[in-house]
Amino acid sequence: MSWATLRRYLLFALFLLSVSAAAFAQIQVYVSFGPPPIPVYEQPICPGDGYIWIPGYWAWDGYEYYWVPGSWVLPPTIGVLWTPGYWEWGGSGFFFHQGYWGPHVGFYGGINYGFGYFGRGYEGGRWDGEHFFYNRAVNNINVTVINNVYENRVVYNNTSRVSYNGGNGGVNQRPTSEESTFSREQHFAPTNAQTQHMEAARTDKELRSTANQGRPPVAATERPGAFNDHAVAASEAGGRWEPPAANPTRPAIHPNDLPPPERSPAPYTGNTQLEQKYQQQQEKLYNDQVQERQNLQQRQQREDQNLARQNASTNKTQQMEQSHQQQTQQMQQRHEQQQQQIRQSQLQH
Repeated sequence: MSWATLRRYLLFALFLLSVSAAAFAQIQVYVSFGPPPIPVYEQPICPGDGYIWIPGYWAWDGYEYYWVPGSWVLPPTIGVLWTPGYWEWGGSGFFFHQGYWGPHVGFYGGINYGFGYFGRGYEGGRWDGEHFFYNRAVNNINVTVINNVYENRVVYNNTSRVSYNGGNGGVNQRPTSEESTFSREQHFAPTNAQTQHMEAARTDKELRSTANQGRPPVAATERPGAFNDHAVAASEAGGRWEPPAANPTRPAIHPNDLPPPERSPAPYTGNTQLEQKYQQQQEKLYNDQVQERQNLQQRQQREDQNLARQNASTNKTQQMEQSHQQQTQQMQQRHEQQQQQIRQSQLQH
């Protein structure tokens, strides 16, 4: 077997690993109000060589925001870095971009998560061969235990704690051309440890924004899920945050309430023809889904207008809204399944 053929098989195996991770196959939802600011906290000491810092963030459980503490995490493979997820205003609400592992740090909304993630790129460390070297200027490193360190003082102007991109009061930044290129590279989903860490945070009542008013009692941990460990960091004192009572969240009822259809970049396989075919399939699927959304939106609008002309009762209007919500959710789930089918067909070639 030639090196070129072996390399292609290895790349395809890596692609299979990245696609098979369920964390990328999520249905996005809109939230009508933005998350609290990023809390200020101290970083726990790095537990050992090879760990990479994953900053904390606000997640959504379907009812309210909850804090997922920052933590030191082992990457899925050598040479990858973490691009944090971020919230973005989508026109009628906020939706979340999932974080991912990849060879470069891509766009994460311009959010200042701290500890090397100051809005653009990552200043916390770099790979050199098979070893990760830590920037001790922005990370809490015990140099008697970890020797692969360097010191690079970082000057940055982004001191905002705003936790979302766009909209009223959000960070006003867009991806650079280089960051857009990074978004089309091969990506790995969050590791099992990260997923379990997030699930543990979701079930912790004290991490809910309504319970902590934006100041989580556990802001960061030394290792994923170690919420009761002695090394946990609490958020520092600051202003209280209250969700806007006059702006309750609601699920998507009409297609226009949904975030834009997904446009997945072609995975790098070393086979240009295969990648072009995948991209063509993606473009056709995107156009078909946009058209289906428009058709459903127009039909639902006509039905709403007919009810308005008839001065329909509140009960009948609510029934119509429930029907529209069900239609919209079914369409959204169908579109996500179509995306998964294209990914699977790519693996079979």
